[in-house]
Amino acid sequence: MPTRSTPLTFGEPAPWFECASSVNPKFHFDTVAGRNVVLTIFQSAADPATRAFLDIIDARRDVFDDWEASFFGMSHDPDDERLQRTQTVVPGIRFFWDFDRQVAGELGAIAPDGSLRPVTIVFDPSLRVIRTLPFNEPPEQHAAKVLQILQEQPRIGPPTLAMGQAPVLIVPRVFEPELCRRLIQTYETRGGVDSGFMRDVNGKTVGILDYSHKRRRDYEIEDEALRRSCMVRIHDRLGPELHKATQFKATRMERYTVACYDASEEGHFNAHRDNTTKGTAHRRFAVSLMLNTGEYEGGYLRFPEFGPQVYTAPPGGAVVFSCSLLHEATIVTRGRRYVFIPFLYDDAAAKEREQNLKFLSEQSPTREG
Repeated sequence: MPTRSTPLTFGEPAPWFECASSVNPKFHFDTVAGRNVVLTIFQSAADPATRAFLDIIDARRDVFDDWEASFFGMSHDPDDERLQRTQTVVPGIRFFWDFDRQVAGELGAIAPDGSLRPVTIVFDPSLRVIRTLPFNEPPEQHAAKVLQILQEQPRIGPPTLAMGQAPVLIVPRVFEPELCRRLIQTYETRGGVDSGFMRDVNGKTVGILDYSHKRRRDYEIEDEALRRSCMVRIHDRLGPELHKATQFKATRMERYTVACYDASEEGHFNAHRDNTTKGTAHRRFAVSLMLNTGEYEGGYLRFPEFGPQVYTAPPGGAVVFSCSLLHEATIVTRGRRYVFIPFLYDDAAAKEREQNLKFLSEQSPTREG
């Protein structure tokens, strides 16, 4: 993989690198998914600050147990391996030997002048970035930040028997809190309009308003910079997770819509599918990206074909699912539910969309679905 100019950031997936380690000469990093992972990149364990930090980590084997969390140090000093300056403890603590700095480059830990940038990256169980912390502070303070981040994460808990569930993907950390707030503020400033749904009538795909079936107001983002901010995050943070789970590579995105389900209007959307008309047949995956989870009641996603369970995601997180799945948005009973709701498709579907444009009625709304 090419060298990055900047370290990994919030929500980005880790590169699936291979590196020599203290336990395996060809350690595949992708195999550690399923727990929170701390990766600290440093020059040498002989450095006093690095040594003090590693000693703190070594003393917290209650945290680094390979079930809830694992720690990996990445050394760039051959003497660390030769003189056994680091202590591998399995389960929990291991070290990479990246003496040629290739992996550090992939992780964005090499500065423009070629120097190493010591950094700690905390990954979630899907190996996506929770936080990136430059290691430029006292070791005790740095270790305290790392341990606090781990403490704030949901517990993985013991193994449980899987129950039937819908084939949906829940991806946290797609939009950062600042972007969520900006999208909500934009909606509240500009206001939304009634949102309909699509039906094929007399050979044309037309928009219909029916409050008994759907009650929602939408705002289509006009600001190009804001649209690009949303697109880049969907591409960089959500796209890789979708491809990993489904082997589908999304190359197109339809709609830059902020939707609001308001309890005062009993906001809801009854059971429907998102690709059943000629004008919507190209859609492959729907994204419900939650902007303010926890600030309202109700407003869950439900997939009736797969049972009574309801679904949501944390603020800035997305629920992603095939457009062919029957789904509904349950009534919001308190507050306002804000959600960013694009559709994803690929180049082949784009050709289908182009061919079906002739079926769209001129009166069809652009905020449907």
